[in-house]
Amino acid sequence: MSQSEKSQNIADRLRVTAAERPDQKAVVAPDGRDASGRAKYRQFTFEQLDQESDRLAHGLTQMGVGPGTRLVLMVPPGLEFIALTFAIFKTGAVCVLIDPGMGRSNIFRCLEEVEPHGFVAIPIVHLVRILNRRRFDSAKLNVTVGRRFFWGGLNYQQLRGKEYSKFESPRRESRDLAAIIFTSGSTGPPKGVAYEHGMFNAQVDLLQEFYGIEPGGVDLSGFPLFALFNSAMGVTTVIPDMNPTRPADVDPDKILEAICDQGVTQAFGSPAIWNRVGRHCEASGITIHDSLRRVLSAGAPVPIHVLDRMQSAFSNTTAAMHTPYGATESLPVASISSLQVLGETAAKSRVGAGTCVGNAFPHVKIRIIEINDSPLKSINEAVELPVGKIGEVIVQAPSTTREYYRRAEATALAKIPDGDGFWHRMGDTGYLDERGRLWFCGRKAHIVETSDGRLFTIRCEAIFNEHPRVFRSALVGVGSKPKQTPVIIVEPEEGKFPSDNNEREKFEAELLELARANELTQSIQHVLFHQSLPVDIRHNVKIFREKLAPWAEQQLQASQR
Repeated sequence: MSQSEKSQNIADRLRVTAAERPDQKAVVAPDGRDASGRAKYRQFTFEQLDQESDRLAHGLTQMGVGPGTRLVLMVPPGLEFIALTFAIFKTGAVCVLIDPGMGRSNIFRCLEEVEPHGFVAIPIVHLVRILNRRRFDSAKLNVTVGRRFFWGGLNYQQLRGKEYSKFESPRRESRDLAAIIFTSGSTGPPKGVAYEHGMFNAQVDLLQEFYGIEPGGVDLSGFPLFALFNSAMGVTTVIPDMNPTRPADVDPDKILEAICDQGVTQAFGSPAIWNRVGRHCEASGITIHDSLRRVLSAGAPVPIHVLDRMQSAFSNTTAAMHTPYGATESLPVASISSLQVLGETAAKSRVGAGTCVGNAFPHVKIRIIEINDSPLKSINEAVELPVGKIGEVIVQAPSTTREYYRRAEATALAKIPDGDGFWHRMGDTGYLDERGRLWFCGRKAHIVETSDGRLFTIRCEAIFNEHPRVFRSALVGVGSKPKQTPVIIVEPEEGKFPSDNNEREKFEAELLELARANELTQSIQHVLFHQSLPVDIRHNVKIFREKLAPWAEQQLQASQR
């Protein structure tokens, strides 16, 4: 049977892995500590995971779940989360994933948009559902993971049943909807990204081919859905002992412990995780277990200091960090390693060249077009820019999603038709260099437009981030475009916040001196200090500049009174 004749259900790849590697660990999750304080773990082998998801799929089908059923999955990372994800895919239903930390109003808006047929969730979610039953009157197919109280439906154990039999999945085509995954909402309201089975398969193939990921590896996954890719590649998933909505607060000792205990060969997580781990290793004079060969980090540009500390922390001399660039709508797009950054591009980034995110993955095309805030009805309306010219980043790839769920206007703004295909507008600015590498200069929505021209956040912030007391910074514009006043907002390193006016004035003078020394930042004459810049929930690294702009305006107005 040819590939085109096979069902494209992404869950079928688990079936293949289970047949080839039945006894290999599929998922390992933390399970408290023993009397001696050592970490304990629960686990599924690939055969057990396949059978557990079969049991759950049978239960879901008996409830009335089938192809096209929209089920909201709100369960903490763990064995149950992964088994339920595969079970939902096996039934042909659509798995809806929403970050619980995006805020109450955003969550309700997303749920109302999806109109779910049911919830597979922990008790508190069901309590909220019951209290807002009029909003979710179509949600009749509900499962509780944990103790079920006065509401109806089954709990997890009831769903899985008592006897095992193989589940026969309905055929799924490449274009069939598999999941609705909501964006983090870092530059606007969260939108539901429609993921098709074929796109998930393409992501797996791109990642495995590019990084040379081999079956038998062990991955520490700081993003729960990455387990989907791991299972499709024959790789063990180790779930870290951490709050997935607060990666910036991760306990580095627990990360290092899991790497050592499980012989982790690869790890994936937010730059916030590796910032904590790298600093801890540097301060403690320790290195990471030599089983670790590769770290992937995505969600936002990875600071040079994080790459430098992590590279120094590897005890395996061949190990490196890799920073795949992409978005919920299109991942992966490009990648670069810490060795390449530290050896080739970091010096340019430090003086404002932007962040080099590397070369495109195989089968991925990148173009830079003239910045435009309007919808483009055809690629012929886009003005492509030459090498070295900053513009808007657009991509075309087999893993790129086609639309936002029930958001025709947003889809029209983000997609550019091109014959039978389309290009996705990343919402980012950047340029291609003479070697075909993509350099990221900041989000399009964050451009500061002044009387002297455009300022790009990533390029300008890099100048101020070179100050040894600066942890990170954010450039915002005060006033109306195109005559905004640029303001740099600085979050100092821990313990380095100015304690009085004299310290503040001295710190500010040093930063403005850096600004005057670089033509990119000479127009920036206002510096503000912030204890902790607001960041996104999913990665804890994307800075909410939209929240900072009105704050900066208030601060400037107060200082002028």
